[in-house]
Amino acid sequence: MAGKKVLLTAEGLKNLEDELQDLKINRRKEIAEKIKEARSQGDLSENAEYDAAKEEQAAVEARIVNIEKMLRNVEVITENENNKNKISLGSKIKLLDIELNEEFIYTIVGSTESDPQNGKISNESPLGHALIGHCAKDIVNVNSPSGIIKYEILEIM
Repeated sequence: MAGKKVLLTAEGLKNLEDELQDLKINRRKEIAEKIKEARSQGDLSENAEYDAAKEEQAAVEARIVNIEKMLRNVEVITENENNKNKISLGSKIKLLDIELNEEFIYTIVGSTESDPQNGKISNESPLGHALIGHCAKDIVNVNSPSGIIKYEILEIM
């Protein structure tokens, strides 16, 4: 059974591969040492350090499985240099919040890589979804909990 496509930029793919490598090589080793040390303290039935290390091990193993599943279903999105006219996955854009008169720069990425604090918004977010397919100088209305927010697309970079 094929899973849902995971959309990543080349940078996002590299970051995920690096995280997987770190988890498998470094974190597994660190946790194995913690478990070994906790076991040396004797009775495991009341050993909080052992329990914590086992929980940490379970979380790391779950993350490894999750990353491996994502990597099996990854689709790398590339910035289309030829299409600076319309916003698509991978586009970097400059927006103006018309009401607040504030400019923002965002890159449209897949939901796995979304990080709004660092200028990466998901194509599935209300803003990302509303921007897809639009051109520079378009005005886009975005539904938000506080009402409709109007953005002008200043530039597709």
